[in-house]
Amino acid sequence: MRKGLSLALSAAVLALACGRGERPAAGTAREPSNRALEITGAGATFPYPLYSKWFDEYARLHSNVRINYQSIGSGGGIRQLIARTVFFGASDSPMTDEQMKQAPGPILHLPTTLGAVVPIYNLPGPALDLKFPPDVLADLVLGRIPKWNDSRITKANPGVTLPDTPVAIVHRSDGSGTTFIFSDFLSKVSPDFRSKVGSGTSLNWPTGIGGKGNEGVSGLVRQTPGALGYVELVYALQNKIPYGSVRNAAGNFVRASVESVTAASAGVTMPPDFRVSITNPPGADAYPIASFTWILLYERPSDAARGRAMVEFMRWALTEGQKDCAPLFYAPLPESVVAAEMEALSKIGV
Repeated sequence: MRKGLSLALSAAVLALACGRGERPAAGTAREPSNRALEITGAGATFPYPLYSKWFDEYARLHSNVRINYQSIGSGGGIRQLIARTVFFGASDSPMTDEQMKQAPGPILHLPTTLGAVVPIYNLPGPALDLKFPPDVLADLVLGRIPKWNDSRITKANPGVTLPDTPVAIVHRSDGSGTTFIFSDFLSKVSPDFRSKVGSGTSLNWPTGIGGKGNEGVSGLVRQTPGALGYVELVYALQNKIPYGSVRNAAGNFVRASVESVTAASAGVTMPPDFRVSITNPPGADAYPIASFTWILLYERPSDAARGRAMVEFMRWALTEGQKDCAPLFYAPLPESVVAAEMEALSKIGV
């Protein structure tokens, strides 16, 4: 009898507490009202240094929102977004029409910044600022130029003594937007590369070894004498790996920088869905292997509260957050692109 009375009183106290808006005792279904809203995302390693800073900074400004991001590569981010195992994806490669059809709802591509993919290498002696004509870079990756002192490389680099060292190609082993950017450029400048390898996030490389993520490629190049690979600019700078200049469409050898990436986006005609390629652009000062990178959001989010939080985060990233781009060697978005994105964010039904 006493046990039944005790249970009844406990239920009454709990009901009264809930009615007054008090937090129920541990073990009940209601969560604490001060618990941070957690949002999960996954995808590109290309913008990870910037996204990591953004998510940390935003959490300090908004303690009620925590954004957790896994840097797993663009291909993995797109797959997880389609499967809805993450709330948002991130990619340096726009989703294909086929991928868009596989998704359970319309997806918005929201550019966040611009970056550069650079050819990195490991050669003995003092660091060399090598110059790469596009056709030479393509043939190196195709395995047609076996040694670093090949006449085609030395011709582009007069006065530079290059070693009789075999070229060891390092590429991405995972689905990668960085690979898409690099192969998109090489496919535009080399018909042979386009026909034999093509462009995409995952490719059948004719030669070389694979590393996972920009981090993996950076590490393998550092460890492998004679290696040649490709990474996002910030990874080359952070790891102190030499990277070369690339000849652009105007015939000038241009080194990647915030300014030359900004020049690559000058005059870009942004389509309504924001899916665009800017590799090999016109312009005397444009770096030719540059790209936007995108955050991918469902227009109809599965959770309204998280949807509202991501919309607010994106508005912050497109305005206040842009100041963090240049210090990390990314280029801020053109104002016209930001304005178009602000309008696009209103499409998200939250």
